[in-house]
Amino acid sequence: MRVTGCPLCDDLGGRLVFDAAKLRVIHAAEANFPAFYRVVWKDHVAEWSDLSPEDRALCMEAVAVVEQGLREALAPAKINLAALGNMVPHLHWHVIARFDWDTRFPSPVWASAQRQPDAGREASVEAKLPAMERDMIQRLATRSF
Repeated sequence: MRVTGCPLCDDLGGRLVFDAAKLRVIHAAEANFPAFYRVVWKDHVAEWSDLSPEDRALCMEAVAVVEQGLREALAPAKINLAALGNMVPHLHWHVIARFDWDTRFPSPVWASAQRQPDAGREASVEAKLPAMERDMIQRLATRSF
């Protein structure tokens, strides 16, 4: 169900990586976080418990596939997973590869910057994304989302 005025219903929310019947995976354009993805549930539900147990399992499988792809391709220091929804009442998971050199590490992505961006390292991560996304798409395509 689409809700007019919802940013994640009206817009993809980033560069589309994978699109299925129930969910999509996007690469979010978040400054200084080159490997920031979102798994967006297509039906307009605000809370995790609004989904059936089967749909919760599907959604978490997609989150796990995205996380695994980031870990294998980029070897980040940590993966942050978050489903906040305070600003957008639409179920979506943030899957963010964190590096010990990123501007806010080890603090949350919304904390104040602790260091200057490292454009060279960010570019190195970005260069690995196309191959990682191809592999991620192959893994996601084998499931019934």
